[in-house]
Amino acid sequence: MYRSAFVLVNQRWEEPVPTAKPFCIAKRMVWEAYKRVKANQGAAGVDEESLADFEANLTNNLYKLWNRLASGSYFPPPVRTVLIPKRDGGQRALGIPTVSDRIAQTVVAMVLEPVLEPQFHPDSYGYRPGKSAIQALGVARQRCWRSDWVLDLDIKGFFDNLDHSLLLRALRKHTACPWVLLYVTRWLQALVQEQDGTLIQRGQGVPQGGCISPVLANLFLHYAFDAWMQREHPSIPFERYADDIIAHCQSEVQARWLQARIATRLAQCHLALHPTKTHIVYCKDVDRRGTFPQERFDFLGYTFRPRRSKNRRGEYFINFTPAVSARATKAMRQTIRSWRLHLRSDKTLDDLSRMFNPILRGWVQYYGQYYKSALYATFRVLDRILVKWAMRKYKKLKGHQRRATHWLGRIAQRQPRLFVHWQMGVRPAAGR
Repeated sequence: MYRSAFVLVNQRWEEPVPTAKPFCIAKRMVWEAYKRVKANQGAAGVDEESLADFEANLTNNLYKLWNRLASGSYFPPPVRTVLIPKRDGGQRALGIPTVSDRIAQTVVAMVLEPVLEPQFHPDSYGYRPGKSAIQALGVARQRCWRSDWVLDLDIKGFFDNLDHSLLLRALRKHTACPWVLLYVTRWLQALVQEQDGTLIQRGQGVPQGGCISPVLANLFLHYAFDAWMQREHPSIPFERYADDIIAHCQSEVQARWLQARIATRLAQCHLALHPTKTHIVYCKDVDRRGTFPQERFDFLGYTFRPRRSKNRRGEYFINFTPAVSARATKAMRQTIRSWRLHLRSDKTLDDLSRMFNPILRGWVQYYGQYYKSALYATFRVLDRILVKWAMRKYKKLKGHQRRATHWLGRIAQRQPRLFVHWQMGVRPAAGR
């Protein structure tokens, strides 16, 4: 029996003979989906097959996946559950699909994205091409200056409680493609493997970690929140990044009224606001008098609160503006300490900069967009650890912290581009 296998020629997939299948899914789409999955990397699923293992027999693995997708015989394997700590002390369940399942999900996502993207609200920023968290932060910052109050919304267990029937109804508004609807339904019904190996049938929700989940979550919240706000409250601006939402109000009364309206709307969609994590916030600044119990909120790793700022004339004033959150700086410091730099005496300073500058650069590029000086204390922790490294590596500096600090400071003066944070001016003090 002839098998129309994928043939890799000059890094392109060729299809020697057309093959009749119930569903018209191009092999090229499977190849493009694989490239996306490869770029994102990711852990192994329930089959313990890593991306490298999958690539060891790439041609056959991609062919088998395409064949099952195109014939309608693809059934997703269980999703492996990984628990990660939440900021409130609880745990969040992440779902890790297998490599082949991630590729299959990406195929469907590639079909849905161009159909759904034009329908989504401009103030929905999460997991969308051309949109970013930094854009959402910038818009939120401007609107906090124009509106005195913020309604900081937290949807209780959104990914765990998303209603399947409502989601599929929303999906059918935008596509009648039978295989897209078939496979989305199968993914929603896929088993979940708990950490102890127990298999659970999921009746609601989508696993965080799946490639298709962000598209489905955005579609659900588009109808549950975005389109409803645009229709019912067009004068109230908001920013939404996945299920992280803030709305801007002109008064406390309006904020409380809107909170009640949103709670009712979410209940209609079988969701609920978290009772202790949803807050009304007063955007206090130099011109806004009075006090309010809540004068700060966190959004996308930043804390918005009153801060001392300098205007163009060099005058200081109180401004309601974002800076890296305490939770984010704590996580960065924990990461820095986990590197155990002071024990890497086999490495040179150049080695350390090459190893860790990519991470430092990512932090600066994201958390340094607004109120960059809030990062300085975290980077001084890194410099103190580098001083310990120098004391351990060089005998002449052993036991002499002040001398080691000055030694490192002189290097920072000569080579300010060696570490990313030195380029910001955060450097050890140089002495003679």
